[in-house]
Amino acid sequence: MAIALIDGNNFYAACEQTVDPSLIDQALVVLSNNDGCVIARNAKARCLGILMGQPYFKIRHEIERLNIKVRSSNYALYGDMSQRLMALLEKHCEELEVYSIDEAFAKINRPPNNNLRTWARQLRENIYQDLGLQISIGIGASKGQAKLANHLAKTMPNHAGIYDLGNVKDPETALANVAIEDVWGIGKNIAQWCRARRINNAKQFRDMPSQTIQAKWGVIGIRLQKELQGLSCLSVSNKKIAKQETCVSRSFSKPITEIEELRQAIARYVVLASAKLRKQGQYAGTITVFARTSAFASIFYSRSATTHLDLYSNDTSVLLKSSLGLTERIFHPHHLLMKAGVVMKNLVGDDCLQLHLLERYSPKEASHRKHLMTTIDRLNQRYGNDTVKWAICGTSKKLGPQRKYLSAAATTRLAEIPVVNA
Repeated sequence: MAIALIDGNNFYAACEQTVDPSLIDQALVVLSNNDGCVIARNAKARCLGILMGQPYFKIRHEIERLNIKVRSSNYALYGDMSQRLMALLEKHCEELEVYSIDEAFAKINRPPNNNLRTWARQLRENIYQDLGLQISIGIGASKGQAKLANHLAKTMPNHAGIYDLGNVKDPETALANVAIEDVWGIGKNIAQWCRARRINNAKQFRDMPSQTIQAKWGVIGIRLQKELQGLSCLSVSNKKIAKQETCVSRSFSKPITEIEELRQAIARYVVLASAKLRKQGQYAGTITVFARTSAFASIFYSRSATTHLDLYSNDTSVLLKSSLGLTERIFHPHHLLMKAGVVMKNLVGDDCLQLHLLERYSPKEASHRKHLMTTIDRLNQRYGNDTVKWAICGTSKKLGPQRKYLSAAATTRLAEIPVVNA
């Protein structure tokens, strides 16, 4: 049995190229909310010196000079493409664990000849043919080895996006070429500690005395080393881990100074958060709302407020009533607020509701409210967000992010499906 890490290459940029073929063979960057900074770039933009996290306003003239294409982040597109990718991967793997929006661990049985390259090559071809996405596949005996092999698949062009640590001629040399900072699970502190002891690469870390690692980093350090040695300490699991909290926050396209605008913003985020809770099958017991100015403001202001629910809920109206009263506690009229959000905490499964002695509870009314929320969610999912909208959310355009270079919702909205003239 082998473990593979399958990763979408330059995922956000690749999704943009899939729905807009004119971007193929062009240098491309994707910007964060409000077109703030670079959060993704393709290989050509990387070669032109564009760095991750660079503020767009600082490099805008350089991007124009180099004729680099720009897109605002389109999370609806990326989320939909991710679901399509994972659905295809499930058809080709014995067991799949979705690790992130563009990564998944998979269990694969090795054939008698021990060669998984044919399987991996066919998988890459199928994904590219069906979705237009390039993927890299790293294969090893553990998650740690698979993650390392995936890094090698991306950095060693002669392997064509596939690297199998269990079936290569010289894995030792390859491990020696992986810097200690590029090993999965090695953070800044562990990397500095290793460098101080002349442990500079993955091979040296794998082979160093276990007692030395355990004395400093305990079980975490030993687990990292065992994973690199091919001993699987982290199993592949397709079970979804229940979320501990759910957060919805946004930056505003323009600063807000009125409490009514802040109420509308908080209301919008509560509506989104409550829909997420229902999708996750959870109730919230604690609500925190917050607002802040820009981090670069001459006088920085940040404030939060929290309330607890006697009866846990994911009903939008209940959460709105509980959270909107908090806005007065976080609002300050003399600060230009640039971001606000809501955090749902103390989450529990909706299959078991703990009642409260002093709170009236009607099973019949609760059933009607649940049916109403489900109907609203289905309508918004089928016909688009805000098909059914809560009046308290208002219509202010300040509250939405600035996305000047937003691409079409080509995979999730019928009106924006590309038209091909043949």
